[in-house]
Order: sequence, then C-alpha cells, then structure tokens
Amino acid sequence: MARVAAIAATGFETLHFGDAPAYLSAARTLVETGKYPKETDYHSFRAPGYPVFLVAATLGDPNRVVLAKLANAVLGSACAVLLAALSARLFRRRPIAVATGAVAALDPALVLTSADVQSEPLFLLFLLSAAFLLSVCLDRPSSNAGVLAGGALALAALTRPTALALAPLLAAPLADGRWPVRARVHLAGSTLLGFVLLLAPWTIRNALVYRELVPVSDLGAVNLYLGNSDLMARFYGIRTRAEYDAWIREMKRTTEEKHALLEKRGIVSPSQRSRGYLEMALEERRHNPSATPALWRNKLWDWLRPYPNPLFWPHGIVIAVGVFYAALYVFAARGLIRSPRSGASLFAAAVLVVSLLAHLPFVVVWRYRIPYWDPILILYGVYGVADASGIRPAGVRI
Repeated sequence: MARVAAIAATGFETLHFGDAPAYLSAARTLVETGKYPKETDYHSFRAPGYPVFLVAATLGDPNRVVLAKLANAVLGSACAVLLAALSARLFRRRPIAVATGAVAALDPALVLTSADVQSEPLFLLFLLSAAFLLSVCLDRPSSNAGVLAGGALALAALTRPTALALAPLLAAPLADGRWPVRARVHLAGSTLLGFVLLLAPWTIRNALVYRELVPVSDLGAVNLYLGNSDLMARFYGIRTRAEYDAWIREMKRTTEEKHALLEKRGIVSPSQRSRGYLEMALEERRHNPSATPALWRNKLWDWLRPYPNPLFWPHGIVIAVGVFYAALYVFAARGLIRSPRSGASLFAAAVLVVSLLAHLPFVVVWRYRIPYWDPILILYGVYGVADASGIRPAGVRI
C-alpha cells in the first residue's frame, strides 16, 4: 500500500526518474523490432534486464506507464516478503522476521524507488533471491539451490552490471566448515555454473553484435569518465538547484563532445570507447591531481551519508530520513557483531565492502547504495534492536 500511495502522490502516468525514458525506449525497440537496441543513451547500451521486464509488465506496450509503475510496486512488496523470509532463515524468530518485513515495506528509500520507472526493485528482487537461495544451498546443503542462486545473481547483473563485482562471493561455500571439502567444492561449482549459464547467452549476443567481449553493457565507460572528471569535482560545490541545472546541461554537452572526439579518432566500438574514456579520465586527474583526494572523499561520503541530497528534498524530510538511517546504521552494526551466525555476518559485511568499492571509481549516487546496503541494514538493524531488547534467535546454526 505504501508503494501505491507513493505512486499516487507522484502521478500514475508521470515520469520523474531521469533514466526512465531510456528504459522505455529500449522496451519499445524490443517490441517493434524484436531486437535490443545497439544504443539506448549516451551513445551506449544499458543492461537488458529491466527493459525486458517492462515489455512483460506493460503487456507489450511500454507506453502504459501506469502498468510499469504498478509492476514496480509489486516487485517492491515482494522484496519486503523475501527479506522477511531471509530473516526467518537466519534468526529463526517469527517476530524478528515480521518486523524485518514491516521495516522493508516502509523503508522510505525502497518505497521511493518503487514509485517510478526504474530498475532498482527488479534488481533487488534478483539480489535477495540470490542471497536466500545461497543460504538454502549452504544450510541443506543443496547444489540445485546453488545453481539457482548463481542464476539469480546473473539476472541481477543483467539488470545492473555492478552486480558482477559480487560474483566472487558465490564461492562462499568453500569457506563453510560444516561440510567436507569435496561437498564445499561441489556447492561452489554449482553456484558458479548457474551464474555462467544465465549470463553467457547475453555475453555471446554481445560478442556476435559488436565482435568484442562485453559481459553486459558498455554504459559504465562514460560513467567512469564522468565520475573522475573535473566536472564531477565541481559537482560537489553545487549549492542551489539553478547551479545543479546548469551542471546537468554542461554534463550533457561534455559527454557529447567527448563522444564526438572519440569518433573523430576512429574509436567507435564498445571496448575501444571504454579504453578511450578511461584514458580521458586518467588524463584529467593527472592534469589536476590536487582535486583528486577531495573528489574521492566526496564520492565516499555521497555513498555513506544517511540522508538524501538537500538540493532535492525539503529539510524536514532530509532530517527525518537522516535520523532513520543513522539509527539503522547503529543497530545494524550491533546486529552484525552480535549475530550468532558469524559466517552470514562476514558475508553481509563483504557485500557492503565490495559494493562500495565497485561503485567508487564511477559516478556515485546515493540511490545506487539503496539496493545493495538497505536490505543488509534492515536485516541486521532489526535484529540489533531485538538483541538490545533481549530477544535472541532460537536454534540457529553458525
């Protein structure tokens, strides 16, 4: 209900999210031609997962924005249920699981990302599915669940390619001392098999279309350049919406100029563009090294800060959300430390660290943190509150 209410408040047919037109355009191309477009925006192509979902959710007519939004609301609600189920597996306490689901259902960031045409709800569903199935794989143990866990992570990567950074964590069964070494190797192999089986068809498609190895998408290349450019360094000095609007116009102009420069040099393929953008990013940092430490500190804080950007939100909302996440940080830290399942806590901490490091070289947006960190903060934050209240999990295995 919270997600439908958010959609009603923002408009059932109104698009607010900046990337929504690119997703809808890719979906329309799929419907009209039966093929995925070679370019979606910024002269690059996005991951196919969400556009394919939009085709299904809108019953083959991506112009039905209301269906796309309602489908995202359903996905967001399913994520809350899945997070509650994961809590039940980890802590074996019904009240903790119910509270986890309730917090996930009302988490302001999760609700907001479910209220527009954006990929976070679908990505989060795949990511949580991978986590749940991996827990089943380890606890039973079950190689079938391992294959499904790897496949779910591959689908997450086909929705948001940064999930590729989490692929090494599929080898987690190797560290589970409850089972013999041979069984651990078998379980780890099953997760990696599922990942490769689901990812490979799209990677092969890219190889056939572009004659190059592109695992998912090449949009990260321009994102890498922008995230390390002097333009991004100036972004953190913005204090008004007028300055932000001017910066956006300059950003669009700059990306067009850089793309034209690469084309002039005969750099047109995805891999060539990726190398070209990397070289331009490194060149700007070499020419202005004094700004680099501040740029990376600002990007790190942009990821970690508990409140949304005051440029876009009223002060009351900024303060309320900031208090909510500050408390969640504190209790999640307690939950991670106090959880009886130390292996699961270490795995969750690894996801936090890997997802942070995977995003820092690129443009860092607070929204990018939400699907990676919020589930863990909620899962262990609710347990941290329960632990502080004297409620302990029953019958869990480390």
